[in-house]
Amino acid sequence: MDPKPRPNHRQYIETLRRMTPEQRLRQSFELSAFAQQLFMHGLRKRFPDLTAEEFKKLLLRRLEKCHNRNY
Repeated sequence: MDPKPRPNHRQYIETLRRMTPEQRLRQSFELSAFAQQLFMHGLRKRFPDLTAEEFKKLLLRRLEKCHNRNY
């Protein structure tokens, strides 16, 4: 049983299938960059008083926590 309705899932899959591998890869890079921008924006809103250097250190510490250590 699907816990969440996804009325556009079939259309999404069909759209992905029509894309070339290059288009899908490019889209994945765009989504990854967008997610990183959202993360940075949220972090900046949460810690607005940090200097650029302090913010960079915080960002790198947080990203390190997200790193997959299974490799």
